[in-house]
Amino acid sequence: MKRAILLAAIVTAAFSAPAAADYRGNAPWCAVYSLGFGSVVWDCRYASIEACRPNVISGNRGFCNHNPGYEAPVEPRRKRQKRRAHH
Repeated sequence: MKRAILLAAIVTAAFSAPAAADYRGNAPWCAVYSLGFGSVVWDCRYASIEACRPNVISGNRGFCNHNPGYEAPVEPRRKRQKRRAHH
């Protein structure tokens, strides 16, 4: 029962207001670490979940999550050339 309560507290803390979180980096994936007392650190420097997993499995007691503030780079649009009609 204590584990369930602790897990619920960690999940609640992870999705709490941004004032309780510390965001670092601007990559698509984050390693989310609980600091206790509702504070979490989002280490957002991972290009894939595979790159993130070893950091939370290695004893940091966190989890990987999509970066909620990540915006993928926008590629400029190519201009389309009008086709000439052949008569």
